[in-house]
Parts: sequence; structure tokens; C-alpha cells
Amino acid sequence: MHKKTAELQETSLRYFLEVARSGSLTAAAETLSVAPSAISRQIAHLEKTLDTLLFERRARGMTLNAAGELLAAHAQRQLQDADRVLTEIEGLRGLHQGRVHIVSTAGFASDFLPNTIAAFRKRYTGIEFQLTVCKQSDVSKRIREGNGDIGINLGFSPESGVRVQFRHPSSVLAITAPTHPLAQRRQLSVAEIVTYPLALPERNIDSTLRQLFDICCSRQSLQYQSVFSSNDLNALIGFAAAGGGISLCGELAIRERTAAHQLCAIPLRDREMNERFMEVQTMAGRMLPTACQEFLQYLKASATGSLTTIPENTTLPY
Repeated sequence: MHKKTAELQETSLRYFLEVARSGSLTAAAETLSVAPSAISRQIAHLEKTLDTLLFERRARGMTLNAAGELLAAHAQRQLQDADRVLTEIEGLRGLHQGRVHIVSTAGFASDFLPNTIAAFRKRYTGIEFQLTVCKQSDVSKRIREGNGDIGINLGFSPESGVRVQFRHPSSVLAITAPTHPLAQRRQLSVAEIVTYPLALPERNIDSTLRQLFDICCSRQSLQYQSVFSSNDLNALIGFAAAGGGISLCGELAIRERTAAHQLCAIPLRDREMNERFMEVQTMAGRMLPTACQEFLQYLKASATGSLTTIPENTTLPY
């Protein structure tokens, strides 16, 4: 949050949002450095003004009800709009600063996003970034609730309250060491790779790689054995790079390593393995700050391989 944003937002809404985030008056009071009674009074004031309860009071804390969720979405949008206005006012004074908070799944966070952010900051040195990595099901939720500016996710169905800025194919590829017997193949099938040692995500994690692979194998009645499993994508890729077996991944997650010939990425012809798309998401109805808008365009160009040369140390056009 911009350090001056709180001054543009009513105290009652700020207190309400902190209780919604932390789940209790006590935790919110500790974060805000105020008495729990002061927060309780502000919440009561809001509920009286709106003539409705906003929380479900439980023994272990407080959770938003339907009315509370609507108010939280409004308050988060108001908070972000205040951030945007203050940042752009500072830009008019020549500070040329900004901050972009990205929420992403692990696959895009290990290679693609750090490289894209580093390249962007060489051109726009006044922009700061925060990257939050979470499971796939939480990315859209965080963006919808205003807990991030830009979400990078793998989309399958429309999400309410979320705007998809652009989609990019993210087919599942077979990943091998350059010395693997299949490394020089231009295309493979799942039926071919299951005859080799496999390194796969654990079944109990939120992974489209494993889900699509299992669906494909089930439809073809294919049996396989995973000799190495992990909830960490980098561990699986490292195992494949070391020659331990075949793993699965999207192209963007390993673009730099395949370009450096550390890995081979081979397309799979099976339909199920080609139905993934990367989605770049923002909160529906929100006007993004200039820094976020500029990074969105850069992100799209980076994903599609259409980047053009931009002079370093460029200031954003506020």
C-alpha cells in the first residue's frame, strides 16, 4: 500500500478490511496498533450505517458474510484507486515511481517472471515489484479481493470479478536432459513417455500438469510409474536435467534453460496436453496505475516473444 493511501480512506473501512484479512478483532488491533474496542466501535458504526451485519461471529474469529464480501470488494477497489491517484500525482512532480504486486502460480515464478521483471526494471528503474506465489485456486481469489495488481494463472473457466487481460497457450511439454534417448524427437505422445522413468508433481497438490497427465492416461488406459515426485516444480525440472527421467512443464517456465541447452522441451501431441492457457488477470472494473499498465504490455510482449528494444533508465509516461 502507498504510505499515504490510508489518509484517503475512512478509518472505519480500513479497520473493517483489516478484520476481514486477519479474521479477528485482536489480530487486527495488533496490526493497526489500536485498541480492539476502537475497531469494534468502527465495525458497529459501519453495520449501523448499512443496516446489516457484515461478519459471522464465531468462537475462533470473524468471517465475512455475503454483505461483508460486497463491502470488502468495494473497499479494496477504493484503496487501490487511492494508491493509483497518489502514485500518479507523485509522477507529475517528477518522482516517476510505482509499485506492481504480482500474484502467480509457481510455474511462472521460477524463471519467466523474474527474468521479465529484471528486464523491465533495466528500462524503468523507479518501479518496485512484489511477487506472491500461491496455488492456482488462490490466484484469482486474491486478484478479485484486491490482494494483488496482476495475477498470472492457468485458466480453464471464467472467474467472476476478474478481467482476463490476455491469454497465451501454455501446452504441457515433455522435459528431458539433452542426453535422454527421446531428447531429439520433434514430438512425442504420452503413450511413449510412460515407458520411461517419470518425475511428476504430487497428486495431492493443485497442479494442472499432473491433472491433465492423469486424465490423458486414464482415457488411454495407460499405466505409469513416477520414480520421483515433489510439490516443487524446480525439483522435478532439476531431476530431469540431471538425466533422472522425463518431467512435464510449460514452455515459459523453462524458456531460459532450454535456450541455454540445459534442457530439451518436446511437444506432446495428445489433445489433453494442449488445452492449457496462461491467463493474465486483473480485478474487474479497476483502473490500474500507470506502472501496472506499462508492465502488462511488457509482460504480453515477453510471453509472445515480441519484445522490442527500449532504452534503459526510461521514466514512465505519467
